[in-house]
Amino acid sequence: MATYTSEELSAIANAPMSIGMAVAMADMGIISSAIEAVALTKEIVGAAKKYPSNSIIQSAFSEAVLTSGEIKRQKPDVTAEDVKSGAVVTKAISSVDFAIAAIGDKATPAEVTEFKQFIYACAEAVANAAGSGLFGSGSQKVSTEEAAALAKIKAALSI
Repeated sequence: MATYTSEELSAIANAPMSIGMAVAMADMGIISSAIEAVALTKEIVGAAKKYPSNSIIQSAFSEAVLTSGEIKRQKPDVTAEDVKSGAVVTKAISSVDFAIAAIGDKATPAEVTEFKQFIYACAEAVANAAGSGLFGSGSQKVSTEEAAALAKIKAALSI
């Protein structure tokens, strides 16, 4: 398994968090945001089991790593204007680009593709977690804003 520096691991670990938060912020609601945060957490916590052969994911999301506290998770620097303008998605995509650059040639192209699929799965989990109705119970789970964010993310990930 590849060895990453703590800075590289932080970049890798923060990418799906940034993407998930960007989708959540695309269409915010108090209750739905909480439901979406739980969905994102489940996706991240389950990553190591879902991708057992991926060295990138095992390095940053294994149970041992998640519980060790050795990776510094950073809350994305997002302003209200970033949310309003849609720049939050662009910033999140930049964090993914930074993570991919941090991986460099330490992983196979197939692992990098799988890592991108994991990141997109985090975005989808958030978008599908809550509807726009009372307490996030609406039958339409993915809002127009979330769908636009998903499309932009998918295009950026080239998957």
